[in-house]
Amino acid sequence: MESRYLRRFLGHCLSQALADVAKFKPVDPIEYLAFWLYKYKKNMATQQMRRMELAQLQQEQEAARMEQEMLKQLKEEELYFQQKQLELEMQEKERKRLEELEKQRIAAELEDMKRLTLEEQEKEEQNWEEEDTISGTPVEGDALNKTLAEISDRYGAPNLSRVEEVDESNVLEGALDYEKDDI
Repeated sequence: MESRYLRRFLGHCLSQALADVAKFKPVDPIEYLAFWLYKYKKNMATQQMRRMELAQLQQEQEAARMEQEMLKQLKEEELYFQQKQLELEMQEKERKRLEELEKQRIAAELEDMKRLTLEEQEKEEQNWEEEDTISGTPVEGDALNKTLAEISDRYGAPNLSRVEEVDESNVLEGALDYEKDDI
């Protein structure tokens, strides 16, 4: 059992140390062996530190790589959202432009309809004027004061006379005077 312990913890170290003592044949082999063992312990501690630093460095590199990937992904997402936002803005501008064009088209159609209506009215007025000049009926200034029957030449149109308003204030005074006389 003790031999297993010695082999496990000192086997490799001690065999190298003794091989160096046999190789170099120092004047004081015990002191050489002692310094060699101290140096070996320092070297082992340094190697252990290097392994730990290397493991930590690898972890940090992996974390940095993951962070770079996340940043790249975030930039791609941001670019994607910016493109979507730009597309939405372009669609909104296009919709507004189309609405404006539609409004302009409707306004132009209304203007055309008004113009056509006015032209038709003018043509009708010209036709009426031409008919009036052709029929030979003079247009009188007091034609507006005529009754419907006077204007209309149709068969069966009523022949209504003008009704003139009477000043009723005199009639009312006369009636009051008549009632006073009765009392």
